[in-house]
Amino acid sequence: MTARLIPLAIAICAFSAPALAVSGGKLGTLERGSYACEMPGDAAVGRGKAMPERDFDITNSSTYASAQGDGIYLRTGDEVTMTSGPRKGERFRVKSESFLREVTADGSETGLRCVRRGSNGA
Repeated sequence: MTARLIPLAIAICAFSAPALAVSGGKLGTLERGSYACEMPGDAAVGRGKAMPERDFDITNSSTYASAQGDGIYLRTGDEVTMTSGPRKGERFRVKSESFLREVTADGSETGLRCVRRGSNGA
């Protein structure tokens, strides 16, 4: 009886360990809610320039919704990549749990920032 439980114990340990991506770090998700995106302001304008066409909602697990349509994203460590839908290929760096900064293909940050406004019904 004990010999049959050993494979089960090994399987439980394997599935309870944190999931690691091949090269990006720990798999994760973003906080649910609406993310408002803007470009930074300057001394003359002060506030950031709202970019409502870039706003999106994190709706459930690894899904997002935007004015252009819905899709899926992947978070590995502090990197987020939109992997399907109309925003496919867009990448962000997580600066904090409620603050993202867009990055280019070479990993440099653009000026676009997206900040979580709140949760969807939570």
